[in-house]
Amino acid sequence: MSDIPHSDSGSPLVRNILMGVGVVFVIGSVIFMVQAQNRLNDMENRQKAALNDISKKMDDSNGQLRAEIKVIAGNVGLTQKDLTKKASALQAEENATRAQLRTDEESTKQQFGAVNNEVSGVKGQVTKVTADISDTRNDLAATKGKLDTAIGDLNKHSELIAMNRDQLELLKHRGDRDYLEFTLYKDKPPTRLSTVSLQLKKVDPKKSQFTLYVMADDKKIEKKDRNVYEPLQFYTGRERNLFEVVINAVDKNAVSGYMSTPKNMATNTPPDPRGGQQ
Repeated sequence: MSDIPHSDSGSPLVRNILMGVGVVFVIGSVIFMVQAQNRLNDMENRQKAALNDISKKMDDSNGQLRAEIKVIAGNVGLTQKDLTKKASALQAEENATRAQLRTDEESTKQQFGAVNNEVSGVKGQVTKVTADISDTRNDLAATKGKLDTAIGDLNKHSELIAMNRDQLELLKHRGDRDYLEFTLYKDKPPTRLSTVSLQLKKVDPKKSQFTLYVMADDKKIEKKDRNVYEPLQFYTGRERNLFEVVINAVDKNAVSGYMSTPKNMATNTPPDPRGGQQ
């Protein structure tokens, strides 16, 4: 400041400039203060509005909550009132169910007793049937034991033969061959059996012997002075199938027995009772 001439600092121009700057500063400060005050007022208003809005929302929410609490409280109160009635009803149902179960249990016991009696009866029947089956098996075993064996006149092998009808039925049940029963009368025409014919020529009841003819494949074979239960064997047909004839009963003018053939070859009509089939 000592460098500036004293005469210049007091000049009117400088004073005017300084005054102008001061005025501008004062005006700017006033404007700034006004704007700042406005901003503060605006912020305060906004804050008040926000607080009012929050308060209103809280009031609404509290009111709704209070209403819901009242409804829930009412419902809870109603449920509590009905609990006693509901419990009584459930107890009654339980008692009825237990009574029904006891009734059903008694009925089931009675039914079980009846079924047990029926089962006992069935067991008795099964025991009887088992005994009958056992007796039948024993009878079959005894009958089978009575089957005799004899040596055939051709193949010299031991063959099972039947001496009566029961034993013949046993042979039939074996299922390995077919059996045809017949009765031949002396001096009668040949009897047709399957693919062969038989004719009785002579019979001697005292010696239990007989003579007969076997006619097969356009041949006539004589089986002379043969014994009862002796298998008479012969082959016939293209495949040379083995046939067997067994006489198991002799009379003055007749003989009876059976012929054994391979399976499914016994396809003839029953023989004539008088002793012949042409």
